[in-house]
Amino acid sequence: MKLNVLAFALTAGLLWALGILFVQTLNALLPPYGGKFLILLSSIYPYYRPEESFAYVLLGMLYGFLDGLISGAMFAWVYNQFSEWFGSPRTGA
Repeated sequence: MKLNVLAFALTAGLLWALGILFVQTLNALLPPYGGKFLILLSSIYPYYRPEESFAYVLLGMLYGFLDGLISGAMFAWVYNQFSEWFGSPRTGA
């Protein structure tokens, strides 16, 4: 079975962006929640800061979407390569 690389990449990007939004929202409502995770993201994503500013929330979601998009595409492509190389042998009838 092969994965659709574009569909998998878009799904991974959307899920990662929504995950960042979820953590940022909970951090705004319950301040200690996810604080260290958001600090980690700020060390990875340039110009992103874990503050309660709408601009930083959008920037974090944009970085998350791009990160998930690229990672998802790479994962699906590698999966497809391995499934071709190590897939079950076809038996002729």
